[in-house]
Amino acid sequence: MWHSKDVYYLSGSTGILAEDLGKALLCQFPEISFNEEKIPFIRTEEDACKALKYILSRSAARYPLVFSTIMNKYLIEILDSPEVEFFNICDSYLERLQTILEAEPLRESGFSRHLDDTTMAKRVSAIQYCISHDDGTRLKDYDEAEVILLGVSRSGKTPISVYLATQMGIKAANYPLVADDLDAYRLPPAIIRNKARAIGLSTSPENLHFIREKRYKGSSYAQLSTCTNELRQANQIFLNHNIPIIASDGSSIEETATQVAQQMSLKRLPRL
Repeated sequence: MWHSKDVYYLSGSTGILAEDLGKALLCQFPEISFNEEKIPFIRTEEDACKALKYILSRSAARYPLVFSTIMNKYLIEILDSPEVEFFNICDSYLERLQTILEAEPLRESGFSRHLDDTTMAKRVSAIQYCISHDDGTRLKDYDEAEVILLGVSRSGKTPISVYLATQMGIKAANYPLVADDLDAYRLPPAIIRNKARAIGLSTSPENLHFIREKRYKGSSYAQLSTCTNELRQANQIFLNHNIPIIASDGSSIEETATQVAQQMSLKRLPRL
């Protein structure tokens, strides 16, 4: 068994799809260490030859894994060297679809990522909105939000908001439930008015304690009893206002953000 393998993700565009698909497969082999590198924008024969030369210079005789979403057959022939383990993720499916649909494919890498001006403007607007409405700022603008994330301090509101904006093009605001809110079991009027677009983020007391302890070691803020009480109060507020709750512990930022988008029936913009 290999203890480590060099891995390369090749694409005629950004390489995001090749990397995502490759990682989804490689994570099934946790006992092996993978040294990964992405080589995007391979669009000419010169690019392909240069990429293969680079791979062989770095990983000669190790038979590196190469995941590719390149659709140009001439470039595939160059890259599919006997000295690499070549996985051409898209081409076999494309050929089968060509037969089924009785139509010629474009064979143009990254075509789904070509963004029009309107789509790009929406993404930029979502990012600007997220930055301007982080951590409870500018509540008066919450009417514009597509989703409002609520939760106690360090429950993951900001990173999830950023992911929703940058990766999905969703206008996300987030509001921290502070002591005054928790003790009075209340929400600001701007959130109550827009509670149909609010999501409560929760986690386990142990996970919250671990996260807070790393930043404020030994503080009362990080004590397990404090975390337990704040989460109990926050969950009660969510229940009082019929706000759906998503547990973020044990999930990645991407997974939690996807759950938020699904809960709100929000459609993501095409990825860059």
